[in-house]
Amino acid sequence: MKKLISVLVFALLAGSIFAAGYSYKNNTYQKLADEYTKKAENALDAGEYDLSVEYAAKAEENAALSKAFIESMLARQNAEEQLALAEKKINWAKGIQADKNFPMAYSASEQAYNNAKEAYDREDFLSAESYARQAIAALDGVREVTPLPQFYVVRPWAETKDCYWNISGRKYVYNNPLLWENLYQKNKDKMPKPNDPNLILPGMKMEIPSLTGEYREGTYNPNKNYDAYSANR
Repeated sequence: MKKLISVLVFALLAGSIFAAGYSYKNNTYQKLADEYTKKAENALDAGEYDLSVEYAAKAEENAALSKAFIESMLARQNAEEQLALAEKKINWAKGIQADKNFPMAYSASEQAYNNAKEAYDREDFLSAESYARQAIAALDGVREVTPLPQFYVVRPWAETKDCYWNISGRKYVYNNPLLWENLYQKNKDKMPKPNDPNLILPGMKMEIPSLTGEYREGTYNPNKNYDAYSANR
């Protein structure tokens, strides 16, 4: 009799406590668990103990199936919520040109998001949620920035001390004067004496080549606030 009572209690608890807080509680398995629980109780009252045990076992089986179903549905719901948040974050990042200004972070986020969608399609909802969270986290450091300049117009030496060395050392160029030869090699054909890197003339529009895939656009504007170039960006 103790076994019968414990089985009945399990079935009742599975039906009334676990499922009570969820919108998925009225699933087919739970309905069957409730029906078998009532049948088990009625059979017990009628003294049909073997039949009561049989019904109780079926109630327990369907209650377990209901629990698994609810957990799966909740996992799917969580995955869908995180996927929606990840998609929104990626679209925001795209809108501020994070794919160009923060290519590594943006690429990592897109890859994690694609992994999330693939996991969702194969109904691995826990992995889908985890990947979606990774996609969001990958963009934590992304922010809207002014793109680094692609061009620089040389100004008179007396005003700015413009030369390849000094220009290369400015934060919006390479933030390192030792990298001046990158500027020279890219622009020497525009110089009156290509073999003399010291001879650059005011008014020359110098191109600043990308060194590490950093996005550059437009001509340097002293009124804009540029971030410092970083090879790790």
